[in-house]
Amino acid sequence: MDSKNKTLICILGPTAIGKTSLSILLAKYFKTEIISCDSRQFYKEMTIGTAVPEQEELQDVPHHFIQNRSIIEEYNVGAFERDALMTLEKLFKKHDQLIMVGGSGLYIDAVLKGFDKFPKVDQSIRKKLTERFEKEGIIPLQEELKELDIKSYNSIDLENPQRLIRALEICVGTNLPYSSFKGKTKEKRSFSTIKIGLHGERQKMYDRINLRVDLMIKKGLIEEATRLYPNKNLNALQTVGYKELFLLNDDVYTKEFAVEEIKKNTRRFAKRQLTWFRKDKEIIWFDFEEDSKKIIKMIENNL
Repeated sequence: MDSKNKTLICILGPTAIGKTSLSILLAKYFKTEIISCDSRQFYKEMTIGTAVPEQEELQDVPHHFIQNRSIIEEYNVGAFERDALMTLEKLFKKHDQLIMVGGSGLYIDAVLKGFDKFPKVDQSIRKKLTERFEKEGIIPLQEELKELDIKSYNSIDLENPQRLIRALEICVGTNLPYSSFKGKTKEKRSFSTIKIGLHGERQKMYDRINLRVDLMIKKGLIEEATRLYPNKNLNALQTVGYKELFLLNDDVYTKEFAVEEIKKNTRRFAKRQLTWFRKDKEIIWFDFEEDSKKIIKMIENNL
């Protein structure tokens, strides 16, 4: 593959900012295909709560890594890095440009830079942390990470027990911050990259999130969560939009409270996504309301 004229155009940013519509517009303009890099959209059982593109959008442009797995399958960032690189190599044989879109910073970094390598630690540490989580809940683990590694506390998804336990087991097992092992690996990729970040004024972003949640509820998110309730302990379902509705099924939350919690937790998630992406100085930022012609011009100037 001649890497000189092969470019991966990455559309990044927080949830509900308009990444899907921009990626489809760019894919049509460059007559190319889209690699989805959203770790929640891999799963075919999760449609409404993960904001999977509409059927007509999927038909408009070829998409890859959308609902291609089941929630019962183990799938992690290392496996995604391997699969995505194989797919890119194949697609770059027919296209000079490809679009990658998503809000999962860890997964995007794995494709662009390589997967961080961590030392092996005693498996009993994870077992103890998991038992603590099951007995005491997530807050004590969040507090411990805050003490041991404030950098990771400010950047990882604190509502995701799997990520939280992973960071803590490295901190405890090595006596070093989890964050100290990140970003060391820099793999040489056979393509160049243009990174476009979408952001906006905070209240506008929050309004978009609130509206999206209301639309999800209208589309049947509660019913979708009820169907998934028997699998509520699976890793894939430890995510905003489902966790809150499982508590509705448990009669812990009322419907109104569950919906407000989804909105609040999604806003927090968007804030953490922006924190992650703003560390990356290669990202060229645009307001989500920016004229797409300006974005296309910038891309063409960098090809």
